[in-house]
Amino acid sequence: MRKARVERNTNETQIMVELNLDGTGIYDVETGVGFLDHMLEQLSRHSLMDLKVRAKGDLHIDFHHTTEDTGIAIGQAFSQALGDKKGINRYGSCLLPMDEALTRVALDCSNRPYLIWNVEFTRDKLGDMDTELFREWFQGFAQTAGLTLHIENLYGDNNHHIVESAFKALARSLRSAIEIDPRKSDAIPSTKGVLGGSL
Repeated sequence: MRKARVERNTNETQIMVELNLDGTGIYDVETGVGFLDHMLEQLSRHSLMDLKVRAKGDLHIDFHHTTEDTGIAIGQAFSQALGDKKGINRYGSCLLPMDEALTRVALDCSNRPYLIWNVEFTRDKLGDMDTELFREWFQGFAQTAGLTLHIENLYGDNNHHIVESAFKALARSLRSAIEIDPRKSDAIPSTKGVLGGSL
């Protein structure tokens, strides 16, 4: 099974992540940020990755460091668990509705990290969390996971639905991308024979 454990400790945060790519969507998440916990639980449940997160951060300042560093640590665990990427589908996409909101995610496990973020919010906060921090989480995750990641909210009115649809669409896209293709289970999904580097 493809598993990883990562510890990330800085002067701002202490984070531990355990990730199993071949799980059943079991989660155990404690970041100290309630809304972020809720989103990471959605990520686990809908990707079928088992996810355990323990994060302690400088929440007395704000939620920025905890949010960003959690994305970085989960991305590191994802990359380690995925290994050489042999046999994976590599690409994944999802068009996900949540009530009035519709969000599109497309990704490539390319080892060439890049984030396109076409998501706008009409509120500054969801609960106690600044909505601008969601981009920071996705940016941190994409960079360390090695993903080319495109996220676009096509429409929606409710900010909760918009961001939750983004996390769920990411989850479903990851689930497709990391599945093993039985026809090419022994091959790197690239004509170069390796993922990453130049196009």
